[in-house]
Amino acid sequence: MSERVEQRLSDLEIKASFTEDLLDQLNLTIYRQQLQIDDLLRVVADLRKQVPQAGDSGAARSLLDERPPHY
Repeated sequence: MSERVEQRLSDLEIKASFTEDLLDQLNLTIYRQQLQIDDLLRVVADLRKQVPQAGDSGAARSLLDERPPHY
């Protein structure tokens, strides 16, 4: 009986160890993803600042009114 309890305890310790390792890996993945999200938000903010500058050239123009580059 004692051997069975020790084996079960050992199995639980192994599972707990693997679970802790998986949790560390997931936390690292979430951290890296958050860094990427922060970088992307900065890029989007920079692009939003540039859009009004490009549109300040006058009245609204339609792309249909543009001549193709080969003319």
